[in-house]
Amino acid sequence: MDSISCCEYISFSEESTMKIGELMAEHSFPGLVFLLEGDLGTGKTTLVRGFCRADGYISVRSPSFTLVNRYSCGEKTVVHSDLYRLSSVDPTELDVESYLDDRSVLFVEWADRGVPGDFSEIWRIRFRYEDEEEDEGRRVLSFSAQGARAEKALESFLGKLKERKKK
Repeated sequence: MDSISCCEYISFSEESTMKIGELMAEHSFPGLVFLLEGDLGTGKTTLVRGFCRADGYISVRSPSFTLVNRYSCGEKTVVHSDLYRLSSVDPTELDVESYLDDRSVLFVEWADRGVPGDFSEIWRIRFRYEDEEEDEGRRVLSFSAQGARAEKALESFLGKLKERKKK
């Protein structure tokens, strides 16, 4: 399937990454899957925290040991999975599709290890340090989308993100 591949955005702090997550929440829809890739400490869970904070939910924790967490975030349900500990396990065994309903969005951290299902509406977000010295919390987030609805939502999100950047 075709995908839209877009811009990179530099996050200068943890709070900046949280605000990106908050803006993502405004542009999400049930069934959207966020595939998060990047090294340890690059901000994947922080982004999810921001997403949930947009709807007043503040108790987000990394699901590294539980593998899947579910949060009721206002009108949405956030299913948050982490494949970090599954390097030798087939990620499809998580059966995250069974957690999804008509209010849910899915976040998959460490998605470069495998995608736990066959999804049609996806945002892929790659996180990396701006430089090798990991200075001052600066991260580069690269966005792409797959699926007609996901592509349209990403375009809208990126437009708003650019507007915020100009302010």
